[in-house]
Amino acid sequence: MKFSVDKHEKYVLVKLNESKLNSLVTPQLKSELILMNTEGQRNIIMDLSQVKYADSSGLSSLLVGHRLCKNSTGVFVLAGLNDAVSRLIAISQLDSVLTIVPSPEEAIDLIFMEEVEKQLKKEVK
Repeated sequence: MKFSVDKHEKYVLVKLNESKLNSLVTPQLKSELILMNTEGQRNIIMDLSQVKYADSSGLSSLLVGHRLCKNSTGVFVLAGLNDAVSRLIAISQLDSVLTIVPSPEEAIDLIFMEEVEKQLKKEVK
């Protein structure tokens, strides 16, 4: 599986450099997501701008990322979806579960907003 990982203080940006998100790629992707989460990464941005095709196992790996981040009070954000992948997510009714934004830059903004909100809620208590 070809991908790049760009770690930052508040988030990690994972860019999948594959055209297909299918059963050949997903086992390693799930392992990477679990590893990142156990290393303390709560906020993960998945840049899927290179992905042209996804299947049910690909969606499964995205749900794993979502669950891991949610369980550690973080955010899992999908960015750069093409029409085919976006349609599959909509047909599967996962667009109401997964956080999807047009670009990695917007995903970064979203994560910083979430972090500010969490900080404010802590200060109010």
